Amino acid sequence: MTRADLKHLIALSSIKDVGPARMRRLLDAFGTAEAVFGASMKELTAVEGVGSRTAEAVRSFNDWKRIEDDISRYRALGIRIICYDDPFYPRLLREINDHPLVFYVRGELREEDRFAVAVVGPRRPTEYGIRVTEMIAGELARTGLTVVSGMARGIDTVAHRAALKEGRTIAVLGSGPDVPYPPENAGLMKMIEERGAVVSEYPLGTKPERENFPKRNRLISGLSLGVLVVEATDDSGALITARYALEQGREVFAVPGMVTSPRSAGTNTLIRDGARLVGKASDIIEELAPQLKGFLKERRRREVPLTDEEKAVTERLSPEPLHIDELARLCALPAPKVLAVLTTLELKGVVRQVGGKRFYLV
Repeated sequence: MTRADLKHLIALSSIKDVGPARMRRLLDAFGTAEAVFGASMKELTAVEGVGSRTAEAVRSFNDWKRIEDDISRYRALGIRIICYDDPFYPRLLREINDHPLVFYVRGELREEDRFAVAVVGPRRPTEYGIRVTEMIAGELARTGLTVVSGMARGIDTVAHRAALKEGRTIAVLGSGPDVPYPPENAGLMKMIEERGAVVSEYPLGTKPERENFPKRNRLISGLSLGVLVVEATDDSGALITARYALEQGREVFAVPGMVTSPRSAGTNTLIRDGARLVGKASDIIEELAPQLKGFLKERRRREVPLTDEEKAVTERLSPEPLHIDELARLCALPAPKVLAVLTTLELKGVVRQVGGKRFYLV
């Protein structure tokens, strides 16, 4: 994407009346964001869902210098701009209907983050909720799963901190990528940026306005294979994330609580209505096993003790069969030596052989 394309896409996303759904319709109608800004009122209002107010907001936009300055600031701050056609756009997020066409990342999104579980809950949790979150989020991260949450006070903060001790975590903000919220989590945000990713669909300087948070919840679930709700009252914001998860075809998990406690009324209702009851991380992994096949195989391989030579061979193998001669060339080892190593790896259950002396990772 050229700088001009990027400039117009960011400008379009910054107009308050233009959300992801309208942006998608406008881009479908005109091809590029630049063409959208060149369209007439009549052409704009002819697009489904675009009324005169939205069309006028597009036609009257003239804050181009700010957009240019913002692009320079994103780069100066090390914030990556991810657009809908970017190869690094998360595959899980792309699956949801209202995925953002442009968003911002501090830190690094990785391919392995497709194996992610969201952990959400109240801003004022009980001691029970804190202990359970620390245990489950830590276990999930220890097994290699990425923990996603919203960096809010309470359960979100506990989940991020527990995950950082063991592995990766992603924070999804309801403010701009340069606006830590709550303010006391500025240090946590920096830690997540260094060892995970901080994500926002809101441009620089966006304040943490109340209406932003329900919208960002769809990204928390959208980035995840499933959502764990630790504690929730009947009107908790965590239930919004659970509803998004159901709409997106994600799994919903809930930690049970005392039937006499209003703080567990929402989670207990989720369980009654079909959410998976969770007491430990393995309950989540067991439920997600069909979607975690590649992850679980890789995890099992990591748990098998390997010699340096065995590691050198497995690093050059994949699920696609490879002939031993090609493997020996890649490893810079004699074929008989590689064959001996492969025999040991077969006994350990790490590789298998198919016809013609071809081997693959299991």
